[in-house]
Amino acid sequence: MYPTRILRAHGEKPNITGFDIRKFTQAAGQPRYDPWESQEAWRYSGQFSRWSRLKLAFPGLGVATVAFTIYLGYEHFFLKDEHHGEGHGEEHH
Repeated sequence: MYPTRILRAHGEKPNITGFDIRKFTQAAGQPRYDPWESQEAWRYSGQFSRWSRLKLAFPGLGVATVAFTIYLGYEHFFLKDEHHGEGHGEEHH
């Protein structure tokens, strides 16, 4: 039997440093008071919110989309191709 299988049979692999992340997170818990909380609040609100950052990343995209849609509608309904359905033979050109 391999030595690694013997270690696995006894549970988790022991950490050679002695540091246990579970004990650390339990001891740390939630801070009772964060003195920098009010200074960090601006990062997640107003013009720095997630939606606002996404919206400001593409300025003019909404206006361009509406203008392009209007142009496509105009082209579809008002700019008809007079040669639609005709064959393109030598006599046409």
